[in-house]
Amino acid sequence: MPLVAQGSLLLALLFTLGLGAWACWTAYGRQDETRLLEKGHLIVTLLMLCASTILLMALAGRDYSYKYVYDYVDNHLALFYRLTAFWAGQEGSLLFWALCSALLGVAFARSASYKSLAGATRQNYWVLFLAVQAFFLLLLTSWSNPFQEVLQAPADGNGLNPLLRNLGMIFHPPLLFLGYAGFTIPACLALASVMAGERLPWTRLCRNWTILSWIFLTAGIVLGGWWAYMELGWGGYWAWDPVENASLIPWLTATAFLHTAALGGRSGALPRTNLLLIGITFLLCIFGTYLVRSGVVNSLHAFGDSGVGLPLLVFMLAGLVVLFVGMAFGCRKAGRPLGEFLSIKGALLCAAWILCALGLVVILGTMWPVITAKLTGTSIGLDAGFYNRVCLPLFSALVLLFALAPWLHSQRGFRDRRGLVVAGLVFIASAILLAAVGIRIPLALVTAAGSLAVLAGILLVLIRRRDARSGRSLATYGVHLGFALMALGVAISGPYQNMREASLALGESMEVGTYTVTNEGVSQSSDQAMAVASARLRVERQGREVGVLNPERRIYANFRQPFAEVSVIPGFLDEIYSVLLAFDETGKVTLKVSLNPLVNWIWIGGTLMCLAGFGLHRWPGTRSANGQAVRANEGGE
Repeated sequence: MPLVAQGSLLLALLFTLGLGAWACWTAYGRQDETRLLEKGHLIVTLLMLCASTILLMALAGRDYSYKYVYDYVDNHLALFYRLTAFWAGQEGSLLFWALCSALLGVAFARSASYKSLAGATRQNYWVLFLAVQAFFLLLLTSWSNPFQEVLQAPADGNGLNPLLRNLGMIFHPPLLFLGYAGFTIPACLALASVMAGERLPWTRLCRNWTILSWIFLTAGIVLGGWWAYMELGWGGYWAWDPVENASLIPWLTATAFLHTAALGGRSGALPRTNLLLIGITFLLCIFGTYLVRSGVVNSLHAFGDSGVGLPLLVFMLAGLVVLFVGMAFGCRKAGRPLGEFLSIKGALLCAAWILCALGLVVILGTMWPVITAKLTGTSIGLDAGFYNRVCLPLFSALVLLFALAPWLHSQRGFRDRRGLVVAGLVFIASAILLAAVGIRIPLALVTAAGSLAVLAGILLVLIRRRDARSGRSLATYGVHLGFALMALGVAISGPYQNMREASLALGESMEVGTYTVTNEGVSQSSDQAMAVASARLRVERQGREVGVLNPERRIYANFRQPFAEVSVIPGFLDEIYSVLLAFDETGKVTLKVSLNPLVNWIWIGGTLMCLAGFGLHRWPGTRSANGQAVRANEGGE
């Protein structure tokens, strides 16, 4: 079976190269011959599905003759985790990414947006898309082959890293890969469109695919933060780790593109900016996997130097060249002027520039150890304090901009000064109230008050303006509402976390804020998969029991070091978070317990952003405000 799987990938590569050559030939000859390309890509996708199915079967059946299975599966790993080990390692995750890209390519080729394209645009699109697909298949058949065999199959495998045996890490990586793969389509379509002189606005044609990819990437990032919070045991959700940053950077540029694309869709403005942003977003997705797999940075999530760093770097540089050539020769028509800065258009542009500035800061900070090592011979890293000092004020500025935007006119000035005054009063009242309850750190105070002003402003807009309660306007406000909730949670949960560490004998208590935590003993159990020690902690507030915490220490088969399993008592205001650091046979425990205020609003806000994002789609048969059906050639799917 390994030979069948490897043969499938190799055949898929050969098919893709042949199709790419045919696409180049027909594009050069201006022939509209895309049916062969569409059918050929379907065959390539089926071959990749065949290889992926073989790997899944090997994982499910614990076939240790595959090195990949041996590395990530053992005899005690549950079936669910064996299947999700598909994307646990470098080789499997690259195969999953390539498969997602191929499947999304098949879906796009059957969409109304694709069918509405001119023949030259479709030809150019296939040249670019097949080039990307061929690159991934080349990686999988040479530097990163998931079907390497073990000469003599062992009786047991190494097993899956215990940190990956968590609900967040089951869904976090595939969502990220779906987002990364999804941006291939709008990037290729944008460049193909401008090079062919497509008459239809490409920002509308790729709108649905950009939004869908953005939703996947957003969900992946939020789930990754939740995983770090629940699994690593340090009580936080974002450490500005290089690999965390690698997923955030394309999210920032993609979000900036969604704002500038709204301008381009309405007025044809910013054609080069839009092309640059969507192209850079795709290349930054490649940059993320370069960081993880090249060994240039040290990270908890990185695979180390795996041999694919140089090919990825070459691909990114080639992509930049193609992108700048497209901008130079394809975007010859000047965009329309934007008009007044103090307007909705100005707010959209300002939001995009803030997001781009954030992306630039994060990418420079992430690569700073590499830059300093090349310039001075000494690698100098930047800690979380740098990012918090530089990035959080920019995020706060975004919140304040969202509080202002609903009251701006589309062309110039303000459309609703009364609403602006109400929002301003809410901001001032919120700041006074928050300061009264102890929120006095300036940045946290401004961000939290601004978030509350956004919430009040959106509610007021929905009450006062009928046009805001339907269609994509409602979805847009929903996304901004989710962002405001996340900003509120971030502003309060980090600076005002109350954490204590203590050693408690059996029956002894400690105070954390207004809560009393009492040690009621430790229970131990074991089976073939792992040994578990679980503490029982009774939590009371003013003599009333709030709940019971059961943090654990686990030792997994094939992994001798202990791993912490946190326990929480969730709440909309305070969440009680506990980690068992150590214990002894007398029942004495060493604990870390913290109160994390408003932390759950981060997950609630992130979920709302993703769900509301689906409302930004233009669905088949939807109608505009004047009752006319939205045409497929304007971006409907």
